[in-house]
Amino acid sequence: MYDCVFCKIIDGTYESSKIYEDGEIFAFMDIQPVNQGHILIIPKKHVELIADLDDDTSGKMFTLANKINKALRKSGIKMEGVNYFLADGEAAGQEVFHTHLHIFPRFKDDGFGLKFPEGYRKNPSDRAELNLIAGKIKELL
Repeated sequence: MYDCVFCKIIDGTYESSKIYEDGEIFAFMDIQPVNQGHILIIPKKHVELIADLDDDTSGKMFTLANKINKALRKSGIKMEGVNYFLADGEAAGQEVFHTHLHIFPRFKDDGFGLKFPEGYRKNPSDRAELNLIAGKIKELL
């Protein structure tokens, strides 16, 4: 896709600090990192949502994420944990509409976090409602 920043990274129009590349996926350093060592994994094929990506490619993305996680832990980069983050759609916070999986090192008090809605921890969901929703999803698998 011509206007996609990630497609331009893949084709070499834009510079990147590449970590990995094969015929289907590409991994590179995030230019606006949450913390040092923040890496993005993208499919080479332009696909906006991971829900539209084939299972083989999405599986390879997560397999590579685990390998990168292991490498980060050995790298000497400051970290106490790792987040995998993938926003699938604008409402989920996706800003670049080309599927991308973030891997970023975390450490205590690094300033990053997810904000839960008010009342999140107060009341657990009703079991009957959870079972109803689970049944609907299970039918569609």
